[in-house]
Amino acid sequence: MAHSVKFLLVVVSLIAFAPLCFCNKPNYGKLYPQFYDHSCPKAQQIVKSVLAKAVAKETRMAASLLRLHFHDCFVKGCDASILLDSSGSIVSEKRSNPNRNSARGFEVLDDIKSALEKECPHTVSCADIMALAARDSTVLTGGPSWEVPLGRRDSKGASLSGSNNNIPAPNNTFQTILTKFKLQGLNVVDLVALSGSHTIGNSRCVSFRQRLYNQSGNGQPDNTLDQSYAAQLRTRCPKSGGDQNLFFLDFVSPTKFDNSYFKLLLASKGLLNSDQVLLTKNEASMELVKKYAYNNELFFEQFAASMVKMGNISPLTGSKGEIRKHCRKINS
Repeated sequence: MAHSVKFLLVVVSLIAFAPLCFCNKPNYGKLYPQFYDHSCPKAQQIVKSVLAKAVAKETRMAASLLRLHFHDCFVKGCDASILLDSSGSIVSEKRSNPNRNSARGFEVLDDIKSALEKECPHTVSCADIMALAARDSTVLTGGPSWEVPLGRRDSKGASLSGSNNNIPAPNNTFQTILTKFKLQGLNVVDLVALSGSHTIGNSRCVSFRQRLYNQSGNGQPDNTLDQSYAAQLRTRCPKSGGDQNLFFLDFVSPTKFDNSYFKLLLASKGLLNSDQVLLTKNEASMELVKKYAYNNELFFEQFAASMVKMGNISPLTGSKGEIRKHCRKINS
């Protein structure tokens, strides 16, 4: 009897100290944070160290890599399809309207991939690198951390039409944006929390010009935009020309991941139409904007949860897809 009790205690203690694994939870598919613990134990450390150097050199890179992960996941799932260059039958998603002249950070991901290939060849997928880079970019700019479920594989194709149609555009209506989120299994809470990533980074004049001059096709500016702020924006975003001129999405603390983005929405100083409509066009999203504006901790908590949820959109696992040797092209 004593022997069986002792055996039971050993089994119980083994279960208690077993590494946390999300693999049996349906919400996470086959992804789990410990995926590379044995095959490439230094993987996360390598991603973080290469990324830290890139962000120290250019703070904006953090926002660019966060955006890349988002633009990847909304097209065919989180499969690194956005990283593929055009070749053979592949037409690159980099050519789409949401990505052309604005998607960036590809060289940093190349550097991370190269370092990982030296450490553990043909092991870590480009899709997982993107998910880790998005988390580390958030942390490096002062935002929350989270455990990234891993085990994604890379796609062997891209979708230009998916990129043009599935990614929310700055001038979309609130309903169109919400519909695009719902098609990915995300809800209004995810929409508002993930929009909070606009607390860092920049946007181009071409993305919000209509708000300054012709919001509804009647030659009038957007009346939901603070007029003194609008006048300030017009000095560097003229009616024509200056398309690529950059503006902070959150001019209060543009390089710090915090909740000032939501405070700016309450002051009618959201830069993009897709930002301000969160406050003006829907009651549920308006309440969430207020909550996050008053409670940074709540925003951080929900942002982390929504990033895990977004990172789980249709991942390729098991024998699907491949582990690319170079992120820009499929293995020959």
